[in-house]
Amino acid sequence: MSEDFTDQLHAHPEGWPHAMGMTITLATKDEVRSEMVVAPQHLQSYGIVHGGVHSGVIETLASIGAYLFAQQQGKHVVGLENHTSFIRAVRAGAKLHAIATPITRGRRTQVWEGTVRDDEGQVVATGRVRLLCLDADQQLAGEKVKGALHQGTG
Repeated sequence: MSEDFTDQLHAHPEGWPHAMGMTITLATKDEVRSEMVVAPQHLQSYGIVHGGVHSGVIETLASIGAYLFAQQQGKHVVGLENHTSFIRAVRAGAKLHAIATPITRGRRTQVWEGTVRDDEGQVVATGRVRLLCLDADQQLAGEKVKGALHQGTG
């Protein structure tokens, strides 16, 4: 199995994953996993998980894995597309388990697939994320791309 970067990610608890209460349980260039307990901040007005939460979880895991692969070539990644399907409604208190794995990893783009399941193993959301690989000297939003592990997502 590939080197696990989970401890390095936990050393920088910030950004969207931290705000959402995500816990990364595995982070390799070939597979990224997380867990999260659904809380009130994850819900929309009907009392079920907002679709953006599922999309964000899937994109976060795909971005971490894609970065871990790209950084071996001195590159960084940014998301280009996120297509997430919401399969089953989930309410507060449920524990969600998510996994993302690569479908294809090229020089310029990567495509990752993610699945979110509940404690019973039922699929609650699935998605695919396409990411662009950037050279280290390229700019993103007017700034040079940074190289820290926790800055490679998103």
